[in-house]
Amino acid sequence: MITDRSTLERFLPFLAWWPLLKDRATLRADLLAGLTGAVVVLPQGVAFATLAGMPPQYGLYSAMVPCVIAALFGSSRLMVTGPANAISLTVLGLIAPLAAPGSPDYVQLVITLSFMVGFWQLAIGFAGLGRAVDRVPHSVIVGFTAGAAVLIVNSQVRNLFGFDWPRGMSVWQTLVRLVRDVGLVDGPTAVVAFGTVAACLLARPWNNRVPYMLVGVLAGGAIAALLAAISPEYAVKAVDELPGALPPLSAPTLSFEALEALLVPSMVMTVLALAEAVSIARAIAVRSGDRLEGNREVIGQGMANLVGSFFSSYPASGSFNRSGVNVAAGARTPLSAVAAAGFLLVLLAFVAPLSHYLPLAAVAGILLLVAAGLIDLREIRHIARHDRRDAVVMAVTFVLVLAIPLEWAILGGLAVHVVLSKLMGSGH
Repeated sequence: MITDRSTLERFLPFLAWWPLLKDRATLRADLLAGLTGAVVVLPQGVAFATLAGMPPQYGLYSAMVPCVIAALFGSSRLMVTGPANAISLTVLGLIAPLAAPGSPDYVQLVITLSFMVGFWQLAIGFAGLGRAVDRVPHSVIVGFTAGAAVLIVNSQVRNLFGFDWPRGMSVWQTLVRLVRDVGLVDGPTAVVAFGTVAACLLARPWNNRVPYMLVGVLAGGAIAALLAAISPEYAVKAVDELPGALPPLSAPTLSFEALEALLVPSMVMTVLALAEAVSIARAIAVRSGDRLEGNREVIGQGMANLVGSFFSSYPASGSFNRSGVNVAAGARTPLSAVAAAGFLLVLLAFVAPLSHYLPLAAVAGILLLVAAGLIDLREIRHIARHDRRDAVVMAVTFVLVLAIPLEWAILGGLAVHVVLSKLMGSGH
C-alpha cells in the first residue's frame, strides 16, 4: 500500500503536500502569500505582455492556468510559474519576424509556440532528460540575461520618451534615432515614466509590506491624471482597457507551415524556459531544504505550457520576482501559487474597468527596473575575474544577443562554450 501511495504521488505530486493544509497556520500562510502574489503580478503581467508584443491582458492570462498546473504537478513547492522577463522578451524576438506584434496572427503564433514548448518539455521530462537542462552553462545564461536587459530597455525607449517610432528597431538604430530625435522628447511622458521609477525606488525598502511595483504603477497613474487635469495637452497614452477576468479558450495552429516555422524557435524557448525554471527551483529548494526532482519539475512546466496554450497563455516559466515574493510572504506549500491565480481572477474583475488609467509610460518605467534587475553585476565580475573561458563565453553571448536573432544568439553562446572547452579545458 505504501508503494502504491508513493507511486501515485509521483504522478500526482499534490497528494504529498495536500494533507499539510489541515494545519490552519499553513493554510492561512499560503492564502496570504497567494493574495500578495496576485497583487504583485497585476502590474508585472501587463508589463511583461507588453514586452512580449502581446495585448496586455495576455500577461495576466499567463499568470493563471499555467501557475495552477505547475503548482499541482511540478516538484518545487515554492516556485511560482507564469510570465517572466527574459521569456517575454524572447517571445518578441522569436515571433516578431513572423508576424506584426499584437496582431491576431502574432497572438495565434505565440499560443502555438506555447503548445510546442509544452510538448518538448513533456518529451524531455518523460524521457528522463531533465537533468540535461542543468548543463546549460551558467556563463551563457548570465550573458544572455544581460543582453536581454539591454534589449528590454531598447524596446521601451519609445514609450519612455513618447517617440513616434516603429517597433522592432535594433539597439544601434535606437541609438542613432535617439541622438537625432532628442529634441522631440515628450515631457509629460518622460515625467510619468521616471516618476514611476522614482516611486518604485522609494517604496522598495518596504516591499515586504506593499509591492513596490504596485506603488510605482499607482504613482505613475496619479502623475498622469494630474498632468491631464492641468492641461489636455499634457495627457499621455494609456493601455487599452482590459477585457473580462476569465482567460478565453484558445487553440494552437497545428498546420505544417506553422509547426515548421516554429520548430527552431520552440526548441530554443524550451531550453531557455527550462533553464530559468530549474535554476529558480533549485535555488529555492537549497534555501528551504526541500527535495527537488528535476524530471518531475520539467514535466510540471511542460503541462503548464501545454494546458496554458488552450487558455490564452503565452510561454510561461519560473518567475524570479513572484517566487521571491512568495517565499518572503511566508508561503509553505504550492497552494500559495494556486491561491494567487484565484485571487488574480477576483482582483482583475474589479481592476479591468480601470485599466485605461494605466499610462504606457508607467509600464515602461516598470520594465526599466526589470531590465536593471536582470544585470547581475556581482556574477559578471566574478566570472570575469575567475574563469577566462566563461568570461569569453559570457561576452560573446551578450554581443550575439544584441546583434542577431535571439534563438541563434543562445545557440551561438552554447557553440562557443563547447569549442572553448575543448581548446582551453577548464579555463582556470
